[in-house]
Order: sequence, then structure tokens, then C-alpha cells
Amino acid sequence: MYFSSQNIPELKGLKFAQRMQVIRSATEQVATPQKLLLNLLKLAILIPLFLTIAQWHSWQSTLTIVVLLAAYPLLTRPLTFALCSPHLHQARIKLKLE
Repeated sequence: MYFSSQNIPELKGLKFAQRMQVIRSATEQVATPQKLLLNLLKLAILIPLFLTIAQWHSWQSTLTIVVLLAAYPLLTRPLTFALCSPHLHQARIKLKLE
């Protein structure tokens, strides 16, 4: 599992903007059911976050908000990279041609 795009072997030697462009291009090639799964996971984290913020009564809710904010990138980034990994090589070749 990769938590940073710098650690992905297919993206070695690229600048940050280029890595993001390759990841964006690879994400477009991911199958729709997998995209749906990823988006449902994001919603499963964001909905409780916003409900907790809306019902915030004391500083005790702050811990829940911080945990949910930390969980969002810790869960979604590695999953996004894992879903995109089969398409990264092709997306990088496409970037070189442009």
C-alpha cells in the first residue's frame, strides 16, 4: 500500500504535477464499479463527519472530528492508488506522448 505518490515505482522520476496528472489519467480508466466503491467509502467517512460537526455541542466532539478528518486521507489515498496501479504505466506513456 502506498500512502504517497512518491513511493509508487511507476511514478519515479516525475515531478509532483506530473505524478498527479498521471494519477488523474489512470483514475479515468478505472472501472465504474470500482469508482463507485471508492466514492461510497468517501461518503461513509464524510457523512458522519458532517453530522458530528452539525451536532457539535462540546469539545468532546472535537476528538471524533479529528479522527474522521485523519481517517479520510489515510483510507482513500491508498485505495485510490491501488485501484489506479494497473493503469499507471499506460497513463505515464500517454503523458510522454503529449
